Amino acid sequence: MKNLILIRHAKSSWEAPLHDKDRPLTSQGMQSAHLVSSHAVKYLPKTFSIWSSTAERAIETALIFAQNINFPLESIIYKDELYTFDERKLEKVIKSYNNGYDSIIIFGHNEAITNFVNKFGDVYIDNVPTAGFVHIEFDNESWDTISKGKTKKILFPRDLK
Repeated sequence: MKNLILIRHAKSSWEAPLHDKDRPLTSQGMQSAHLVSSHAVKYLPKTFSIWSSTAERAIETALIFAQNINFPLESIIYKDELYTFDERKLEKVIKSYNNGYDSIIIFGHNEAITNFVNKFGDVYIDNVPTAGFVHIEFDNESWDTISKGKTKKILFPRDLK
């Protein structure tokens, strides 16, 4: 059994003239990340690994979640290849994971996340919002063989307020 939790980075700022990868979270984004992570803790697998895009907004979201779920910050794995908006690239990264990891939480970006959860989950989602959490369970022993899974939990900030 493989568990994949995809979390879209929280709302980021467009105010400063920064490169896309360097945009930080807004205060609303920080609040949403805290809100979703405080609810998510009861739906997490017993053990898991956290992987994050190297974009500032994804890193900040991952750090907020990790703090709120008591995950060691130094154990977060940052991957440049998770800085993608293309679900085919995201799928390739996920399918390349070491099978020693049965449960992975990924902090990434749209359109990749929405398109991935619609391809691999069994619940259609029009758009995974910022700070959105989607847990998909796969009846597979190996990441490289995952196909259609079961969408186990969806947490969106608007549903928790």
